[in-house]
Amino acid sequence: MRIASTTLAALAVTLGTACSSLPSKIEPWSTTEGMNAPESAYVADGVLYVSQVGMRQGGTPNDKDGNGRISKLALDGKVIAANWVTGLNSPKGIRSHGGTLWVSDIDEVVGIDIARGAIVSRVKIDGAKFLNDVACGPDGTVYVSDMLASRIWQIKDGKPSVFAEGEQIEYPNGLLYENGALVVGGWGKPEADFSTKTPGRLFKLDIVTKSKTLITPTPTGNIDGVESDGRGGYVITDWIAGRVIHVSPTGSTRTLRQFKSGTADHAYLPGSNTLIVPQMMENRVFADDLGKDMAR
Repeated sequence: MRIASTTLAALAVTLGTACSSLPSKIEPWSTTEGMNAPESAYVADGVLYVSQVGMRQGGTPNDKDGNGRISKLALDGKVIAANWVTGLNSPKGIRSHGGTLWVSDIDEVVGIDIARGAIVSRVKIDGAKFLNDVACGPDGTVYVSDMLASRIWQIKDGKPSVFAEGEQIEYPNGLLYENGALVVGGWGKPEADFSTKTPGRLFKLDIVTKSKTLITPTPTGNIDGVESDGRGGYVITDWIAGRVIHVSPTGSTRTLRQFKSGTADHAYLPGSNTLIVPQMMENRVFADDLGKDMAR
């Protein structure tokens, strides 16, 4: 098949524009403006989206109180719209596919049209206990972890069903779709205060066979965010311990940053080695350069 030179030129411009939307380096920044229990950070087309649980005093991250929202920020930390999308309860994980931002919200997954900043769908999941992180497959399937139920749901053509469940998936929190598999961050069986006797591990679930392959062979932490490091490894967060952890391609781990408890579902931009972390209990979002750390 031959492609006209004009088509190739247009494609080059398109790719160049897409790549140029992400800067090669981002200066560290921190913001508390408009932040109320920020849980997940996600970058799409050069824009940062942050889910806000919006906890009231004495509230919990599972309250159906209508205080949840999505904020829109620039990559330098400037708040573009603190209340970009409202009308949510306790939103957490965020991913996108085909112009739709998918957000978990306790017992439903909400679809937001990015261009319009408007909610266009709500998929209720009967039996869900604590929907958390979200991943999207290339075919548009949405996967969402249900941590307290130790279950992962999938949504195809607007219909939810169980993808995997049971003790063997280690009360999953973080999710990432990668090369025909879900990379899963286990929390470990939670006690009433969300602590665990045995923390979770990082592992893969094959999309077709559901077979489990360990990435970290030993208990790793109460894993929240899971992102690729762009080099065959991963950058993950431990919510309770407040750690940002690098997982090598061989499964070895090392702590990159130490924060307070509440270090939640982060974004990581491999091209600029930029880490963006919601610090849920401090009502803050923080960005840092991991360049020197990742060069080790």
